[in-house]
Amino acid sequence: MTAARFERHRLSLAESFTISRGTTEEATVLTVELEDEAGRVGIGAAGPSAYYGETAESVEETLPALLDVATEVGDPHAQQVIEERLAETAPAEAAARAAVSIAVHDLAATQAGEPLYRRWGLDSDRPPQSSYTVPIDSPEEMRDRARRTVERGFETLKVKLGTDADRERLDAVREGAPEARIRVDANCAWTAEEAVEHTSWLADHGVEFLEQPVPADDIDGLRRVSVEGELPVAADESCVTAADVGTVADAVDIVVVKLMKCGGLRPAKRQILAAKAAGLDVMLGCMIESSASIAGACQLAPLVEYADLDGSLLLADDCYDGIVQPDGRVDLMATDSGTGVR
Repeated sequence: MTAARFERHRLSLAESFTISRGTTEEATVLTVELEDEAGRVGIGAAGPSAYYGETAESVEETLPALLDVATEVGDPHAQQVIEERLAETAPAEAAARAAVSIAVHDLAATQAGEPLYRRWGLDSDRPPQSSYTVPIDSPEEMRDRARRTVERGFETLKVKLGTDADRERLDAVREGAPEARIRVDANCAWTAEEAVEHTSWLADHGVEFLEQPVPADDIDGLRRVSVEGELPVAADESCVTAADVGTVADAVDIVVVKLMKCGGLRPAKRQILAAKAAGLDVMLGCMIESSASIAGACQLAPLVEYADLDGSLLLADDCYDGIVQPDGRVDLMATDSGTGVR
């Protein structure tokens, strides 16, 4: 790698996006490009989350040192060494590390002239279709968003809850999308007692599973919801890296893996394999991100049971094109080489 650069982008969302912690109108991402002596470019991006202690400013401050690591190592195929040095340089900046990790993998696979998923020996027919998120809004607007989403070809909705009128909101979503699969994400908003009680009517609405119903540090609460509730439970905020899988393994059924919280492609693959070894299913998720990073996550999709990779589809405009189709299909065959980002 002979050159490295990054750029900050403020990207408007197509529609406002509200979860139990607040509302987002735009996303700031930082895209990374690594270039080799032949002019081939590897692309990645960071979509930092304040919940995990990162901001656009912190990523911007960190990226120069991380890009120095990549260019000093020089060889994008030396991914073990690069990952170790990235972690030593910025242990608390997972999204920044993920941006460089994705770009390194994209460049290495591009140099090899093949898609990244093929370098890992994965099956292009295996990726599950992504869900599409229905954020918190008025019941009427949530009903309309659900209806519009299934009309686009999505079969699965991920519904954000965590309000005083959750049942009314889910009623409306089910009215708008009577045949859709529905998953519910409370983003840590409920107590274990509330979540157990809610699973009864959630199950009546055909909800497939419940994601992160209780605060991240309440592992006993997760376990209680799994044991006493009527739905499978997924850990997102409670399972950040592979090291956390053992902590939640007997408390949940599903682990949510995101490149932006674990630090890149190799850490994400480790977390997926750790979850599998513990007998758990995996959902591959994302933040609100550019296709520059979502395309990297897509390369791992054949390994998982569920996909929630709609982050770039929530944007009004993106700075790159990726391989998640408008109906949520993860089209790995659209990857000519690298991660398929364009």
